[in-house]
Amino acid sequence: METLRIDKETRLLVLTGAGVSAESGIPTFRGGNGLWENHPVEKVASPEGFREDPSLVWRFYSQRRAGAAPCKPNPGHLAMAEWERKLGDRFLLATQNVDGLHRVAGSQRLVELHGNLFTTRCSRCEREPFEDRLAYPEGTVPLCGQCGGKLRPHIVWFGEALDERDLLRVGYFLDRKDTRLVFMAVGTSGAVWPAAGFVDGARELGGETWLVNADPADNAHRFHHFVQGRSGEVLPALVTID
Repeated sequence: METLRIDKETRLLVLTGAGVSAESGIPTFRGGNGLWENHPVEKVASPEGFREDPSLVWRFYSQRRAGAAPCKPNPGHLAMAEWERKLGDRFLLATQNVDGLHRVAGSQRLVELHGNLFTTRCSRCEREPFEDRLAYPEGTVPLCGQCGGKLRPHIVWFGEALDERDLLRVGYFLDRKDTRLVFMAVGTSGAVWPAAGFVDGARELGGETWLVNADPADNAHRFHHFVQGRSGEVLPALVTID
């Protein structure tokens, strides 16, 4: 297997996707037909769906919370947290996953591009998002204690833009001129934008690019290196940090 050496003049940006979570047993929330309980997933993961039936949306996310809560970080999560401990500010992790397992593993320099399953915010007022691990009983729509508006999961839904602050944080890390750039995508399909384009941004800046995936991603041809395998098995031995 190829190995990646990170010296004192190198920074590392890592992007993770659903493949990393799957290795921890995070349950899929829709069947092979793309439906959840015969509902199109857009029905329970969009602003329109929430306006139409917030109770249904909360039942969906309460099920996801209950399914994800017992899951633990796998060796891939732990390896990335260890890289951060060694690299400090020369490391940044951006994830498309919402299960929070990177934080549990110890990652702190973390951008949760699609939000967090265990965080809630108000759909009406500017109250800061807050930790919320409750799986609400069926029929429940929790209300904001400050304004009385409907609370919603702090998730980027279909039709919503990613938080500009998150994209700027990734962009600043990519654009740094103080060190050599390495970009690594792990467990991603390479089909979800704008994250699927990070590899192009890294290459334009002269960065070295790596893909670790169980199967070739849609954008695998755009990486310099492709290591095929499960992230929990590959990552602990992949990187050497001087």
